[in-house]
Amino acid sequence: MASVWFVFLLALIFCVGVTAQLEKKNSISLNSSLSPNNGSASWASPSGRFAFGFYPEGRGFSVGIWLVGTPRNTVVWTANRDYPPVSANAKLNFTGDGKLLLQAGEGSEISITDGSDDSVVAAASMLDSGNFVLYDRDSSVVWESFSFPTDTILGGQYLDSYNKLNNLVSSESRTDRSSGRFFLAMQEDGNLLSYPVNVNAPKILGALLEVVHHLL
Repeated sequence: MASVWFVFLLALIFCVGVTAQLEKKNSISLNSSLSPNNGSASWASPSGRFAFGFYPEGRGFSVGIWLVGTPRNTVVWTANRDYPPVSANAKLNFTGDGKLLLQAGEGSEISITDGSDDSVVAAASMLDSGNFVLYDRDSSVVWESFSFPTDTILGGQYLDSYNKLNNLVSSESRTDRSSGRFFLAMQEDGNLLSYPVNVNAPKILGALLEVVHHLL
């Protein structure tokens, strides 16, 4: 029995090691770039299950993450979702100083990873979990798309009741990923609730609880 567990442990260590090597091999280095025009429009995860980069939207392109599938991909995250799509001449630059910038037009640059400490960023990676991450020189994660969900939550991702940027907001439609009319939030009381956008959710919940209290 002990030998069986030993073999299992070795297999587990091997799998973890292979995964780590794949992630390391899949690391995106500084001074890399993407563009819909040059045949390099995305960075794939090690298994090819997810990809980060430009995807078609409307008459242009948006930057996001999608689950690779057939007959079509499923978009699970969109950067700057309320900005209009860009043209095929756009470029996404992972600069030498750690910034991830969308060059949408001459002299126009839009940050994709607001909130990250660019000064410590050394590499990036598209993970098989669907999470796009930035690393520092010690391979610690300093920014991740999982902390800024748009309309989809994936396995291993969570909603933080103390971070409003961590709410899910519906898309306008399947073909328009801009912010829609509803959001889903984890509240401090542990309730996961959906509300129309631009309402005072805690106030509404308080009023509903007051009504229920009087009914009982």
